[in-house]
Amino acid sequence: MNITSGKVVHIHYTLTDDAGELLDTSAGQEPLAYLHGAGNLIPGLENALEGKTVGDTLTVVVPPEEGYGLYNADLVETVLLSQFPDPSQVEVGVRFGVQAGNAMYIATVTDIEGDRVTFDMNHPLAGVTLHFDVAVVGVEDATPEELAHGHVHAPEGH
Repeated sequence: MNITSGKVVHIHYTLTDDAGELLDTSAGQEPLAYLHGAGNLIPGLENALEGKTVGDTLTVVVPPEEGYGLYNADLVETVLLSQFPDPSQVEVGVRFGVQAGNAMYIATVTDIEGDRVTFDMNHPLAGVTLHFDVAVVGVEDATPEELAHGHVHAPEGH
């Protein structure tokens, strides 16, 4: 069965950056399961998997534009520490949700200088070229519920 829209796909993958640094892997875990065509994967990887079948292996290089986007300096902001509900919890590396206009972002605190906090709303992999080694280990029809919900369900449901 080929990978097409509406199929549940199971893959094993290893993700590295341009320097070969390991960013993520499914090795030693259950394969990643996703609903093809529902936007559950970054576009560059999903497009490369289109038409593949069980047993196929591939290496995919995904530029930032087809991954997590280009790095956007406009998504870095500095605010007063006093604007946080609990300033004692704010430290470099802390992540939190930010509503900006109609969009919701996950921001990461990148710097604290005196009473000023700088945070970055870019995805941590924005601007990064991604290198995937992928093995397709399963392809099956999605259930009507999975199609309606736009994602794969575990055997026991949501």
